[in-house]
Amino acid sequence: MSKPTSGPFEKTAGWLDWYTGPTKPRFQLPPGAVDAHCHVFGPGAEFPYAPERKYTPCDASKAQLFALRDHLGFDKNVVVQATCHGADNRAMVDALKASHGKAKGVATVKRSISDAELQELHDAGVRGVRFNFVKRLVDFTPKDELMEIAGRIHKLGWHVVIYFEAVDLPELWDFFTQLPTTVVVDHMGRPDVSKPVDGSEFELFLKFMRQHPNVWSKVSCPERLSLAGPKALNGEQAAYQDVVPFARKVVEEFPDRVLWGTDWPHPNLKDHMPDDGLLVDFIPHIAPTAELQKKLLVDNPTRLYWPELAQG
Repeated sequence: MSKPTSGPFEKTAGWLDWYTGPTKPRFQLPPGAVDAHCHVFGPGAEFPYAPERKYTPCDASKAQLFALRDHLGFDKNVVVQATCHGADNRAMVDALKASHGKAKGVATVKRSISDAELQELHDAGVRGVRFNFVKRLVDFTPKDELMEIAGRIHKLGWHVVIYFEAVDLPELWDFFTQLPTTVVVDHMGRPDVSKPVDGSEFELFLKFMRQHPNVWSKVSCPERLSLAGPKALNGEQAAYQDVVPFARKVVEEFPDRVLWGTDWPHPNLKDHMPDDGLLVDFIPHIAPTAELQKKLLVDNPTRLYWPELAQG
């Protein structure tokens, strides 16, 4: 059954709604696990979508996100501002405030934001800003503006999340390496998994992480990166095998600088909508030991987003 978009909005044609009734994962998440990349959409009647948006989703509320968190076995969430809301962070902030300390946020901000507004976001639980370089999702923001924002949020102890595609890393390298904060790369920089894991394109990404210890990576979104599958549907326990070598390499080489998230409610998927329970079952394929799983799901996100709870 199609999920609604409330308010004066009409869903993008062909939009894939998030999966109803996900399975219970077979993989048992370690205590304190964090879904470190997820979103809320609207609801549109309460939190309108941005006029400049490139897509209109179905609603995906904070209550639905928290229900999924509990069903899958996560303890906490990191809610990343969705591009359909532009720099209006109200829906994300509302989710943080309703989470009773179990969610932190990553915002989208403009140069015009005041110090008082930044402090309000900080008080609500925001700990980072997202810079999106995926051209089909956002319009270009001048790099000097982004660098100015990075300098301001650095004073609050925030980090910068960067979203780009692998082919664009060479031209963005100089900008990324000048950022003064911790830098978190979304989805391994979207590698082309039809190319060799030891090929020049992915090797450049690994070099980026090796040479810059302030760079972290999310090893999430295999459903976006996979070209050969199989898909996380119908009980599949070995989904997205073509992505595994890439994600596992990052996890094993940089165990203290990796994060994982569901990416619920999976905006802009074109091919299929994964069962989120089966997505969780992907984790032990890329983090094969209990030690790596705890770093990926508990220690690293806690250190970054809840440092007051981090041990040692």
